[in-house]
This record gives sequence, C-alpha cells and structure tokens, in this order.
Amino acid sequence: MLDSSRGWRGKGPSLEAWVARELKRCLQAQLCPGPARGSPGLKQLQARAVKLLAESPPGLVEPLVSIFQLQDADRSPLLAHVHRLHQEGKFKEAIVLGAKLRLQADLDVEKMCIPLLLQDKADLVERYVDGFPDLQRRLLALMDSWCQPGFDIRVVARRYPQTTLRLERLSPRALGRQVLRLLEQHGLDPDLCPNVVNQQRLAALRYLCYKRLVERSVSRESWAEHVQGLAGQDQWLQEQLLQLLASHDDAALVAQCALDLLLPEERLPASVAAELRQLRIQERTAEAPLEDGKDDYYQLPIPREHLHFLASWEDLARHQEELLQPGQVVGMDLEWRPSFGAGGRPRASLMQVAVEGRVFLLDLPRLSSPAGGQAPQAFFRLVSRLLTDPSITKLGYGLAGDLRSLGASCPALAQAEKQLRGSVDLLQVHRQMRAADRPAPGVDGAAGPRGLSLLVQQVLGKPLDKMQQLSNWDRRPLCEGQLVYAAADAYCLLEVYWALCREPARFHLSGDLARSLRLGRGERAGPGELPPLQKALTSPQQVPAGEDAAPEVPARAFRVVCDSMLQGLARRLRCLGIDVLVLATGEDHRRAAEVARQEGRVILTSGLPYHKLRAQVGAGRCLSVDCSLKARQQATAVIRHFNVRVTHSDIFSRCQACNCHQYLKVSKDVMKQLVWLSGHPEGPSGTGDKAAQIEDERETGSAPEEAPGGCTYEPSCRWLEEEDLQSRVPATLGDGTRLQLSGVPAGVLRRPGLRHFYCCTGCGKVFWEGSHLGRVAENFREVLEGVPGSHEPSRAPSPASSPS
Repeated sequence: MLDSSRGWRGKGPSLEAWVARELKRCLQAQLCPGPARGSPGLKQLQARAVKLLAESPPGLVEPLVSIFQLQDADRSPLLAHVHRLHQEGKFKEAIVLGAKLRLQADLDVEKMCIPLLLQDKADLVERYVDGFPDLQRRLLALMDSWCQPGFDIRVVARRYPQTTLRLERLSPRALGRQVLRLLEQHGLDPDLCPNVVNQQRLAALRYLCYKRLVERSVSRESWAEHVQGLAGQDQWLQEQLLQLLASHDDAALVAQCALDLLLPEERLPASVAAELRQLRIQERTAEAPLEDGKDDYYQLPIPREHLHFLASWEDLARHQEELLQPGQVVGMDLEWRPSFGAGGRPRASLMQVAVEGRVFLLDLPRLSSPAGGQAPQAFFRLVSRLLTDPSITKLGYGLAGDLRSLGASCPALAQAEKQLRGSVDLLQVHRQMRAADRPAPGVDGAAGPRGLSLLVQQVLGKPLDKMQQLSNWDRRPLCEGQLVYAAADAYCLLEVYWALCREPARFHLSGDLARSLRLGRGERAGPGELPPLQKALTSPQQVPAGEDAAPEVPARAFRVVCDSMLQGLARRLRCLGIDVLVLATGEDHRRAAEVARQEGRVILTSGLPYHKLRAQVGAGRCLSVDCSLKARQQATAVIRHFNVRVTHSDIFSRCQACNCHQYLKVSKDVMKQLVWLSGHPEGPSGTGDKAAQIEDERETGSAPEEAPGGCTYEPSCRWLEEEDLQSRVPATLGDGTRLQLSGVPAGVLRRPGLRHFYCCTGCGKVFWEGSHLGRVAENFREVLEGVPGSHEPSRAPSPASSPS
C-alpha cells in the first residue's frame, strides 16, 4: 500500500507524520474522490484501521481517527481497544482515545476517571465529560463520595499498585474546591454533592464561631442569622455546632449564643446550661461588653448629615458635580451580603464613594435595575466617567477585585477594571509596608486586625470596627450601624492616603512613593521612566535590626512546625535549609504544640488555631502568618521576625518535598542506565510537557550555573554505590525508597554540561544542576547573607534544580 521509493529516511518530518501523510495519499489514490459515509469501501478501511490502532504509536492515533472517520465506525472493536489500553495500565491513552472517538456514553465513567484522578490529571477527566451532563453529575457524585467523613483514599489507590499516584492532591479540602468549581462551571445542583456542601458549611460555622467567640467582631443578630441559615435542620451540622460552642471557655458568651439560636438546654455542657438559665431568669444580655469600647476604633470624622444614600437617578443628578469634581481624591469600596454556600460571589449591594467631607452610599439593587431604565443609565454614565477621568485619584484596598465584583453585579460595567485610570491600590502599598517593617522582638504575631483594618491601625492609630461586616447588606432600609460602617470603610482610605503622603518614611516607604501617590493630581512619570509606585513596590527597603533585635539563629538550627494550610511557606523555608515539619491534612492542630514542645520547634499557623496554640507554648514560639501574602513574602517575613541567618550554603540543603537533608550523588551515565532499566528511556516525553523538555535541552553549557556572587555548586554528599540499591528495577534504595526516575526529562539526560544528579534518600526525588540556585538566591536577596559583592565564599551543598 505504501510506496517504498518514497520511504522515510530519518530526516525532516517524524515517522508518525510521514506515515500519516502516506496513509492519506493512499486513501485519496484508491478511493478518490473519497468513499461516502457508510459505504462498503470505507467500512472495510475502517475495520483495517481499527486493527492498526493497536499497533500504532500515540502520534498516529489522531490521523487514523481523522482520515478513516473512525468516530463513525463499528463501536465494538473500538470499545475493545479502549478496554485493552485500560487493562494494560495506559489510562491516559484510553481516556484520550475514548474522547476522540466519542465513546463516553458506552464506557464506565468511574472506571475511566478514577485512575486519572489518582494521578492528579483532573484536566483530562474534565475534558472527557465535557458535553455529557449525565457523566458530569456521576463524576461529581464520585468525587463527593471521596469527601465523606472517615473516607480513606488509600483504599481506592490499592487497586492500582503499578501506577505512580499523587494522593496528596486528593485531600477532602482540595477535592471540595474542585467539586465546587465544577458545580458552578456546569451550573449543576449543589444537592448532588452533600458531603462537599456540608464540608463548606462546617468551615463557615467554624469561621463564624471564631468571629463571634474569639474576635467578637460580629453582632449577635448577624451571627445568629448566618448560623441558623447554615445549620438548618441538618442533625450532623447541628452536632458539629454544639461541639464548636462547647470548645470555648467563656460560658456566659456561649450561653448567649445558645439563647439566640434556641438550642435545647439538655444538649449543652453543665456550665453553659447554668448560665443559660440565669440569662432567662434575669433577662440580661451578653451584648453590652461587645458594644463597649467604641472609642478604641476608628471614628468617622464627618457629621452624620454628610452621609448621602443615593437610590434614584434624581439623587445621582443632584450630587453628580461633587462626585466628579476634577483633581479630587475619592475612596471607593463595595459591600455585599455574605454567602457561605456554593454558587460564587453574591451580587454587590452597596457602593461607597468618599470625597473630602462627604460619603455617598449608592444603592446598587435600585440603581442597576430595570436594565435600560433611567436610573441604570445614569448610574452607568456616572461610574464610567468617574473611573476613566485620570485627574480623579481613585483609592481602594483590593480595588481590582471590587471592580470585578461591580462588573459581575452590573453587566453594563463589565469592563470597569479595564476602564480604570488614575488609581492607587492601598493593598499594594500595605504589602510594601509589611515587607519592610519587621515585627518588634518579643511580638509573637497576635492575630489582631487584618487587611484594611490593620492598615488603618498602623497609619491612623486605631483599627476599623468590623462588627457590621457580616451583616445583611441586601436588607432595606439599612440600619444606622450599617450606614456608619460603610461610610467609615470608604472614608478611612482618604485619611490613610493623606497620612502616607505626608510621612512616607515613617511607614518604611521609599521617597518616591509620596510622588506616586500624588500622580492622580496631574503629575506623570517622564518618558521611559518606571512609575514611582511600581518602583516603590518592586524594591522594598530592609529595616536594619536595632540593638534589641532578636538573637541571630543559623538557618540549619532553626526548626519549625507548620499547619497544613501553609504548604507553600514550608517549601520555601525548606528551600533555604530550614527544618520544617508540616501537619497532615485533617490532623489535629494540638499535634503542632506537642511537636513544638518535644523537639524545640516554633509553630507557624494561620486562622483559628492560633490562640489555642499560643497558650500551649512559650512566649515568642508561635507566629500567626499573614495568608494574604505570597509564600515567598511569608518566608521573608518569618526569617526577619526570628532573625534567621541564611547563607548561600543553606540553599537546597534540604529536600523541599520531604524535609530530608541527605542526598546521594549519581553520575549522568549511571542515571541514564537507571532510567532506561526503569522503562523510561525517553523520560516523560510520552505524557509530559513538550515545551518543558525543549527548555531543558536549551539550558546547555559546559559548567553548572553560578549563583549571584560567583558561588558555584559542588555538594559534598557521597556517591551512590551498588550496595545502596536494594534493586535496580525499579531503582530502590536499601531502606525501600524508590527513586522517582519518571520525573527526569529526556532533555536533561542529553544536556552536555551536566555531570551529576542528586537523589533524596528520604523520598527518592531526583534533582540536578541548573539555574534554580540563582533564581532562589535572587528571590531571597534581601535576607540572604553574602549577596553579590560580599566576600563570603560559601557553596550550595545540595541540588540546584528539580523537575518540579
């Protein structure tokens, strides 16, 4: 059938491309102008093509399907071939071919999807069920069943003993996020996934109990409304709520919560039940302490009559001149009713715009409907003019997110974020302040105000009163407390802005920042000049340690334990040579305190567990990490807080994956043999990222990369010996650790300048020399001892690049 005189000669197109071209040529020559669909000639060719599928390399599958129209062929042999691929453990090939041939309706969705989910290939699974609503529902039901309390994913994994699995990505929390995203993406009923929904509601109950019982930053009315809506009549959630309440020590406050929720007295702890009886008898409330101390919070500095609630086009027209005054500065914010269920962010209810001396509260439900009405048109014109006028400086805290919410709530303003001109996001300024201002020695990171409230406290001296934050912003009329809270949220932006402009150095901001904050008043950066605000945010200043700074501790002597929410921070700290243990997902946080006491570690945590953990360890041994920062910024803050000395020799002295600090050196030739023997002669090219392999091949050279300051890489770990291997196929160390050879790209094995590989003895992860060392040194330049220009001749003693 194929012309041997036109044979493939090993140059130019690949063998698969050549065969596909020849198949197409022969088909055209024999059946020109081509067989009709369903004709005997085409059916015969399809039958032969199906046989070829079993013997063809992956690159020929798509041409065969396309040329011979196999999606319309007899389904029985096609299904048999897909089942054969699955039985051989070629799960990816089976699901891809099944999707190309549109065989999903005839295949068991659980059987096809489970091994791919266990391998963290959820994207393939999503594409497989795309366009099949029934399969989407069955997939979500399967994933939801893995989130039920007490379920052990390892039981499922035992059915695939020969497959490399990634079970760490299948925690109930991670699975729950995927399920909620797919529910929203496909518009499916959340009732399909009761376990995930209950998991989400329980997390919301924990958050609300923390806000009410620990922070005391939510009103009784708002708290009770949200909790009743979440727990409803679900007995399991009600039981979890009772346990949450019983775990707090303030019996009087817990009794007040039980009274607000009408909880049965017999299900409460004895001390709480006694307090509840006293409350009923004396008809007293526990709200008074929460209302005391208003002077401890930021107070709106303008008279109440200068708050204007705008709900009609006439209101907008009356105040348009004040809102659009050229050259002024305005503070902007949004409020919406909190939502703790599936379905994405709710519609915005209120837009606040503050100018000097006044605050305007725009009623979004009234001003955005009906579509095409006089009020929506006037509102759209006003907001568009406000956003696009570069002479008006718009202030916000997370301004881009607020504008996206505004666009989602008001479709006419869907492009609001792109229209924005002349703005300053104080969230970015706040991040620079936090990066530059190391906490004072002895401060153990108390979880006080956060976000904008923390910025207001740092700049103006008092935090915001967040008591109304979780109230019902859809309710009309809004109560007086809500009106004042909303106005303060916007007006405080103006006062913070003015204070930062007056004294940037006081808040550890560069001198350029004051000018950048005033750019909205007509000043502009010169041609080719980086905008000052951008320069300020990309080069934070490091505050030198004072005489009373915390004692310096070497990186390899610093030991911490992190909760499961700080995985990214843990990897960054291990990358710098710090000994980091991480709690397993779902592990009791009290375990962190036990480990800290037994092994002399510092606790790094976030959110609710902080207060309990801090009480169980010594002063300064527990730090609440700011989760709004990126992992690299968190690591920098931790290093500065505890005065940790990090040198070039510390980088990669520990495995980022498992925390082990011992490696074995393997020559390139031995590594090639091990990879070949393990059945990966081409590395991960069959399933990996082709672009990544090209990049691997491009990074060639005759010597390892150098870190800043000329620090080359020459570790002192010992060579891998024959007796270190328990077996060569698969490559396994004496203690049973299997080397992760599938993660070594083919391009790395061919790199001419590469001499050695390094294998972690703890988890078997394989590392190699590359540019990662220099990138890490540059990323942590501000806290790294021996930066470019220094004379420290230290060397990195561990792998400088890895496949992940």
